[in-house]
Amino acid sequence: QVQLVESGGGLVQPGGSLRLSCTFSGSIFSIYAMGWYRQAPGKQRELVAAITSGGATNYVDSVKGRFTLSRDNAKNTLYLQMNSPKPEDTAVYYCNAETYNSGTLKGYWGQGTQVTVSS
Repeated sequence: QVQLVESGGGLVQPGGSLRLSCTFSGSIFSIYAMGWYRQAPGKQRELVAAITSGGATNYVDSVKGRFTLSRDNAKNTLYLQMNSPKPEDTAVYYCNAETYNSGTLKGYWGQGTQVTVSS
Protein backbone atom coordinates (compact mmCIF):
# COMPACT_ATOMS: atom_id res chain seq x y z
CA GLN A 1 0.00 0.00 0.00
CA VAL A 2 1.10 3.53 -0.79
CA GLN A 3 -0.50 6.65 0.68
CA LEU A 4 -0.40 9.99 -1.13
CA VAL A 5 -1.32 13.35 0.38
CA GLU A 6 -1.40 16.44 -1.81
CA SER A 7 -1.14 20.05 -0.70
CA GLY A 8 -0.44 23.48 -2.11
CA GLY A 9 -3.43 24.10 -4.33
CA GLY A 10 -5.41 27.32 -4.33
CA LEU A 11 -6.09 30.46 -6.29
CA VAL A 12 -3.26 31.93 -8.34
CA GLN A 13 -3.20 34.79 -10.80
CA PRO A 14 -2.17 34.23 -14.41
CA GLY A 15 1.58 34.67 -14.66
CA GLY A 16 2.10 33.94 -10.96
CA SER A 17 3.50 30.78 -9.42
CA LEU A 18 2.31 27.91 -7.28
CA ARG A 19 3.94 24.75 -5.95
CA LEU A 20 2.06 21.54 -5.39
CA SER A 21 3.41 18.92 -3.01
CA CYS A 22 2.63 15.23 -2.71
CA THR A 23 3.93 13.42 0.33
CA PHE A 24 4.09 9.67 -0.04
CA SER A 25 4.39 6.88 2.51
CA GLY A 26 3.94 3.15 2.87
CA SER A 27 5.56 0.65 0.49
CA ILE A 28 7.57 3.32 -1.30
CA PHE A 29 10.23 0.80 -2.33
CA SER A 30 7.72 -0.54 -4.85
CA ILE A 31 7.20 2.81 -6.63
CA TYR A 32 8.69 2.89 -10.13
CA ALA A 33 7.03 6.04 -11.43
CA MET A 34 5.13 9.03 -10.09
CA GLY A 35 3.29 11.88 -11.66
CA TRP A 36 0.69 14.61 -11.55
CA TYR A 37 -2.57 14.38 -13.43
CA ARG A 38 -5.32 16.95 -13.70
CA GLN A 39 -9.00 16.97 -14.47
CA ALA A 40 -10.93 20.04 -15.49
CA PRO A 41 -14.75 20.16 -15.35
CA GLY A 42 -16.25 18.20 -18.21
CA LYS A 43 -12.89 16.87 -19.36
CA GLN A 44 -11.00 13.63 -18.98
CA ARG A 45 -8.15 13.28 -16.55
CA GLU A 46 -4.84 13.93 -18.29
CA LEU A 47 -1.20 13.40 -17.44
CA VAL A 48 0.61 16.66 -16.70
CA ALA A 49 4.08 15.39 -15.81
CA ALA A 50 5.73 12.15 -14.74
CA ILE A 51 9.04 11.00 -13.33
CA THR A 52 10.58 7.54 -13.21
CA SER A 53 12.58 6.10 -10.35
CA GLY A 54 15.67 6.84 -12.42
CA GLY A 55 14.79 10.53 -12.58
CA ALA A 56 13.61 10.77 -16.20
CA THR A 57 10.77 13.24 -16.65
CA ASN A 58 8.19 13.95 -19.30
CA TYR A 59 5.59 16.68 -19.63
CA VAL A 60 2.45 17.30 -21.60
CA ASP A 61 3.22 19.80 -24.36
CA SER A 62 0.95 22.48 -22.92
CA VAL A 63 3.05 22.87 -19.74
CA LYS A 64 6.56 22.41 -21.13
CA GLY A 65 8.76 25.32 -20.15
CA ARG A 66 6.34 26.46 -17.44
CA PHE A 67 5.98 23.54 -15.02
CA THR A 68 8.80 21.61 -13.34
CA LEU A 69 8.45 18.22 -11.70
CA SER A 70 10.87 17.12 -9.01
CA ARG A 71 11.15 14.48 -6.31
CA ASP A 72 12.89 14.77 -2.95
CA ASN A 73 13.54 11.22 -1.77
CA ALA A 74 14.82 12.39 1.62
CA LYS A 75 11.46 14.03 2.30
CA ASN A 76 9.37 11.47 0.40
CA THR A 77 7.78 14.32 -1.49
CA LEU A 78 6.94 14.96 -5.13
CA TYR A 79 6.66 18.58 -6.26
CA LEU A 80 5.09 20.32 -9.21
CA GLN A 81 6.35 23.88 -9.60
CA MET A 82 3.84 25.81 -11.68
CA ASN A 83 5.21 29.02 -13.19
CA SER A 84 3.27 31.35 -15.43
CA PRO A 85 0.04 29.41 -15.03
CA LYS A 86 -2.79 30.10 -17.42
CA PRO A 87 -6.56 29.98 -16.88
CA GLU A 88 -6.64 26.75 -18.88
CA ASP A 89 -4.48 25.14 -16.17
CA THR A 90 -7.44 25.36 -13.80
CA ALA A 91 -8.29 21.84 -12.66
CA VAL A 92 -8.17 19.40 -9.80
CA TYR A 93 -4.62 18.07 -9.66
CA TYR A 94 -4.01 14.49 -8.56
CA CYS A 95 -0.79 12.83 -7.47
CA ASN A 96 -0.21 9.32 -8.81
CA ALA A 97 2.19 6.54 -7.92
CA GLU A 98 2.68 3.38 -9.98
CA THR A 99 4.03 0.39 -8.13
CA TYR A 100 5.37 -3.04 -8.95
CA ASN A 101 5.59 -5.65 -6.21
CA SER A 102 5.77 -9.44 -6.41
CA GLY A 103 4.64 -9.45 -10.02
CA THR A 104 1.70 -7.10 -9.45
CA LEU A 105 1.26 -3.66 -10.95
CA LYS A 106 -0.92 -1.20 -9.05
CA GLY A 107 -1.62 2.51 -9.18
CA TYR A 108 -2.41 4.80 -6.28
CA TRP A 109 -4.02 8.24 -6.21
CA GLY A 110 -4.17 11.14 -3.84
CA GLN A 111 -7.38 12.91 -2.97
CA GLY A 112 -6.75 15.81 -5.34
CA THR A 113 -6.10 19.50 -4.83
CA GLN A 114 -7.92 22.31 -6.62
CA VAL A 115 -5.91 24.81 -8.63
CA THR A 116 -7.72 27.87 -9.94
CA VAL A 117 -5.94 30.31 -12.21
CA SER A 118 -7.83 33.57 -12.35
CA SER A 119 -7.33 37.29 -11.96
